[in-house]
Amino acid sequence: MLAEVQRRELRLSSWQRLVLAVTLWFDLALVGGRGGGKSWLLAVLALRHGEMYGCRARVLIVRQSFPGLQDLELITRELFGEVYGGDASYNGASHVWRLPGGGTVELGCLSGPQDWPRYQGRSFNLIAVDEAQQFADPGMLDLLRSNLRGPAEMPLRFVIAANPGGAGHHWLSQRYVYTDAADWTPFTDPATGRTVVRCPSTYRSNPYIDRSAYADQLRAATATDPGLQEAWLSGDWSAVTAGAFFGGCISSGDMTEPWPLPREAPGWWSVAKGRGWRFFLAYDHGSARPAVALLLAESPGGPGPDGRPYPSGSLVAVDELALLQEGSLNTGLRWTVPEVAAEIRRMCERWGVEPVGVADAAIFAAHGSRDGSLGEEFRRAGVRFEPSRKGDRVAGWEILRRMLKAASTGALDEPGLYLSRLCRYCWSTLPTLPRDARRPEDVDTRAADHGADALRYGCLAPPPYSSSVEDLDDYLQ
Repeated sequence: MLAEVQRRELRLSSWQRLVLAVTLWFDLALVGGRGGGKSWLLAVLALRHGEMYGCRARVLIVRQSFPGLQDLELITRELFGEVYGGDASYNGASHVWRLPGGGTVELGCLSGPQDWPRYQGRSFNLIAVDEAQQFADPGMLDLLRSNLRGPAEMPLRFVIAANPGGAGHHWLSQRYVYTDAADWTPFTDPATGRTVVRCPSTYRSNPYIDRSAYADQLRAATATDPGLQEAWLSGDWSAVTAGAFFGGCISSGDMTEPWPLPREAPGWWSVAKGRGWRFFLAYDHGSARPAVALLLAESPGGPGPDGRPYPSGSLVAVDELALLQEGSLNTGLRWTVPEVAAEIRRMCERWGVEPVGVADAAIFAAHGSRDGSLGEEFRRAGVRFEPSRKGDRVAGWEILRRMLKAASTGALDEPGLYLSRLCRYCWSTLPTLPRDARRPEDVDTRAADHGADALRYGCLAPPPYSSSVEDLDDYLQ
């Protein structure tokens, strides 16, 4: 059958043929702009796998959404129909193709943990993920790797296909784009230990579409987002930063150098209280998702311990506590409130400030147990939070954007928001945080927005209490 398939001269671009030439023992990262023919290539890879391994071939191709699954179905119907005619059968209820050689190709949906049981314990020897940028977190996809099983002589392969932008832009770019390896050169994915080859493409790689007309459509679709437009057209993943939610408001060049601890600059810290500097926490709670606590300093107007002038009302994110799983910006550690509170107190002790501040009002809702609320649990654990001021999310984001912009431009006549290099989680997530496609004035809540939320709480409601350095003299002794 393989010889017959080859005689049919499938329509394949030069880029697709290059991908097919990569050894089967390496995983693939099909990352690039829009229109390169990635989805069609996934179907070709599945077809070839079925031809090579016959009844032992077990292929799974997943997308996040059910509408996306329908698109995959159309692609496979076209390709398998062209190759096999009526010899390949498709079960629309189970979304499974049975190929003439006995192998199967399953089209699956993986919208969240609720979909995992349908795959748990099953075996596949080729798994492909299409439109991977729709997955805000790699956790479920990494879990799918446990289904890769087969005979020792059969290569087990995981294939990622993704475009720039979307909720998963950051983790995809960190794993597969911003590496030391050149394109088409094998490298080791540090998160999984697998050998991967990055195979970039753009619409220019696809001779089977009207490239000029498609480029016009991409420009029209991204007319208000020049960064995303450039990324989709050229495949430059770094261009997304300009079109992200905080695009034009923040860049890595805006990092504030870490402030010295009180013992390292006792002169400034000893007079901080008298000058009116206030220190407080801004906290976004999470258990399954990351918990992020930021130590903020509000300026009365004047220099900080780094000698930099901070306009009155400016906020400086001095330090950060982010509790998350290694390698996943959107997965928390599932710590209890006492455990989180202990880490927050340690951070505050380093800076000689009291563990007080603001947090999302949701943690003050009674949760039906004798503890009352999460806010009450924090208070008993030695951390005192007040509810952040309620208000429209969009209004809060606008305040945050304006203050970040003021800091970025070095404005001295309006308050800015300055982020220390110590705030690694914020710097890892804010520059590429995507917009909500349905509500462009809001962030995409599927993405890792926890650091941004903590900053928003701090900008909305600096606390009315004192600077929290009442015991600083004792601390410095």
